[in-house]
Amino acid sequence: MGQLPSTRVNPERAFAVTGVDFCGPIMVRSGFGRNTKKEKAYVALFVCFTSKAIHLELVSGLSSEKFVAALRRFISRRGICREIHIDNATNFKGAKRELQDLFLASQRSRSPYDEMAEIGVQWKFIPPRAPNFGGLWEAAVKSTKYHLKRVIGLTTLMFEEMTTLLTQIEACLNSRPITELSNDPNDYNALTPAHFLIGESLLLPPEPSISQTCPTRRSTNIYNS
Repeated sequence: MGQLPSTRVNPERAFAVTGVDFCGPIMVRSGFGRNTKKEKAYVALFVCFTSKAIHLELVSGLSSEKFVAALRRFISRRGICREIHIDNATNFKGAKRELQDLFLASQRSRSPYDEMAEIGVQWKFIPPRAPNFGGLWEAAVKSTKYHLKRVIGLTTLMFEEMTTLLTQIEACLNSRPITELSNDPNDYNALTPAHFLIGESLLLPPEPSISQTCPTRRSTNIYNS
């Protein structure tokens, strides 16, 4: 196995170097009553190279315009990326060309946003038909699908409900340990990706096991006490 790239091991702000991928499709409902219909939706997944933090965005299509909109929402909340690593999908290449055109147009028009437009993003495409180069986001996609299947199964949610569920899955994935746990049995805290985002875990630590508790205490009815 080769060495990890420098972007994976050097300290950096969260999401300064980001990997992007799509997963899906997943079915969502729209309308009410007899007008209810099912539509395809996709999940745009952003993963930080240094902290392994994950950001999920629900999108209604795979076009370049949909991806650019998801990228703008992501940057507005997580900050501008220095590098974006993606595969060779046509929608990603189209988004790159569209953003470059907007960048050049803003420079020619000399609008008040020229200073913002000067902040560029370096796009890095992995080799064609080489998904092993994107193992970081492929693993994140697998984890996201695992939680989706366990929570909803074959249930179809509304677009807003699916958005809420994805944010909860995002919080769960960003609260997973990325280092070994302490040897202290009373210490349930571990370093998680959320520590690089907000300074602490997004979810509560697990409750202590009650397997060693006296069986009579576990089966006691509180209403008879």
